[in-house]
Amino acid sequence: MNILAVIPARGGSKGVPGKNKKLLHGKPLIQYSIDAALQSKHISEVVVTTDDEEIMAISKSLGANVPFVRPKHLAEDTTPTLPVIQHVISYFEAAGKHFDSICLLQPTSPFRPAGFLDQALQTFQEKQTDALVSVLEVPHQYNPHWTFKPNKNGILQIATGEKHIIPRRQELPKAYHRDGSIYITKTKIIQDENSLYGNSLAYIVSDEKYYVNIDTPADWQQAEKLAKTLAL
Repeated sequence: MNILAVIPARGGSKGVPGKNKKLLHGKPLIQYSIDAALQSKHISEVVVTTDDEEIMAISKSLGANVPFVRPKHLAEDTTPTLPVIQHVISYFEAAGKHFDSICLLQPTSPFRPAGFLDQALQTFQEKQTDALVSVLEVPHQYNPHWTFKPNKNGILQIATGEKHIIPRRQELPKAYHRDGSIYITKTKIIQDENSLYGNSLAYIVSDEKYYVNIDTPADWQQAEKLAKTLAL
């Protein structure tokens, strides 16, 4: 399978200015995702899509391919990830290069244990689903069977639609949330269905001790502590 790793890294950031090129525990934030992709046995090529010249230079020096400057209309604060990936796919297809699947690695979720990416890619190929995401288990108090939503009359109902709440924590089915670390999707699903998830979605459970999603200065401080603790 021909797999393209795509690492999106805008120059602008309101929460943590310049975070993608800012040094985290001595390394540019984007380096953690580039290194993970380059070390994978299943990734065919690693591409960084950015609008920032400094990020371009850093990425190239680290071994990633940066074949174009991302257009301004795809580098706004409100730009969704999907069209950014579709732009990358279209660029390569125009050059006659096709990839079977895309592996999205977000720099804001930088920490992935050694071998974890290849484990995810292997699982994706074995499951033969449209997509795969990395996840963490939802704490029992936030399990959808224990959460509520108001109806039109302002009366709370169980979020899952059940009439009776599950009484014991031990009886709750497992529930998961995306942790932002890894997304893998077949190219045709992204292009034809405008989706990162498709109709069949596999998953791999991440190690919670590596989890951080950097959006704020507080998140950055947490990431610094994690990097030091994990010796990354």
